[in-house]
Parts: sequence; structure tokens; C-alpha cells
Amino acid sequence: MDAVVWRNRAMVLFDRIPMPVAVCDPYGTVRIANAALAAAWATTPGRLKGRDLLELYVPRDSTQVDRIVEALKLRRRSRYTVAVTWQGTDGTERTGELTVDPVSETPQALPDLLVMVRASGEAAPHPAPAPAPLHPQEERILALLAAGATTARAARETGLTTDGVTYHLRRLSQRWGAANRTELVARAYALGVLQPGVWPPQVRSSRPGTGAPEGKPAAR
Repeated sequence: MDAVVWRNRAMVLFDRIPMPVAVCDPYGTVRIANAALAAAWATTPGRLKGRDLLELYVPRDSTQVDRIVEALKLRRRSRYTVAVTWQGTDGTERTGELTVDPVSETPQALPDLLVMVRASGEAAPHPAPAPAPLHPQEERILALLAAGATTARAARETGLTTDGVTYHLRRLSQRWGAANRTELVARAYALGVLQPGVWPPQVRSSRPGTGAPEGKPAAR
């Protein structure tokens, strides 16, 4: 039971890392992706599972990957980097690097890989159309949802009924084409509605004179 509790806590911490991170098998297939990586591709962590990370982030020099493969076969556990390019969701060509750390529980098996994505030398992205301003209740509900609140808790925090919370979430999902609540949060980060790197989650309000100062949580 303790192992399950600690694993769940580790998964929560993993998902809160603001940098795009994935755990891959030795061949680069994504086992787990965090919310930041999913948001970078305007999708959900679950939909990245099973994807080949090197199809998303294309190596600029394939020999870098070959050297890592050979090192892993020799059971070397150093940190490695791979220069990559990828196309952002806004259509711009981007460059950066993958930082690869082998991680495993047994020295005999080929290790899984903890991979972090660092962008550098990016072309200036084309500005995306600003989403329509949210209703104050929608902002509050979205921030609570991103923090892991249930419908019942969101209802208590906002003074709405559970049906009222569900109504607002359904409207937001339809507006942004989100299939579920996890994807709704991912799209909110991708659209710049939720501020990255801020905890508890905070909406970047587009209404004049609203919202908390940058980097500070909104008052409850």
C-alpha cells in the first residue's frame, strides 16, 4: 500500500514539472508524458503514450542517437544530449535538444530513459488568435480543474451546483474542441489561458482590471 501511495505522489510531482518531460523505453517509445509535454502538442499525456519520441522530435544528427544506443548496450549510465528539430503546433520550425538520463531498477536490463525537452534558437512563432474572454466563473472553474479539483469541490468553491459546474465545463470543451477534462486543461495551457509555471493554477485573464498579478495565485 505504501508503495502505491508513493508512486501516486511521484506521478503527481512528475506531472507538475513545468518543463516537457517523458519516460521512454530503451527504444524511445513514450511510456509516460507529463502535462507540459502534452500541452506542447495540444493533446493529453495519455495520447502521447506509445508514440515514438524521435518522430515528434527529429534528431539533427542520427549518429548522436547511435552513440547513445551503443552506450546503453555497454551499460553506461551517463547523461546524453541529442540536438533535435520539430514543428510547433503553430507551424513554426523549432530547434532544441533532448537531455537523456538512463533510469532502471536492475543493472542487467536495458534502462528506461528520462527525457527532458529544452527549446533553443526558436523562430518567432506566429501569434495565435486570442481565445474569447472567459466568464469569471469559467476562469475559477478552469483553475480549480487544473489543480485537480472534483466537480463537487469546484461547486463548493464557486457556490454553484454540480450541474452548474458541469454546464460551464461542457461549454468550454465545446468551444475548444476538447474531448475530456484532461484535454481541456492541456488546451488551456497551449492557448495561453492558464499561466505556465504557476501553482496553484491561475488564468491569465484577458479582461481589463481582472486577474491576480503575474506569478501570484488569485485570492480565494
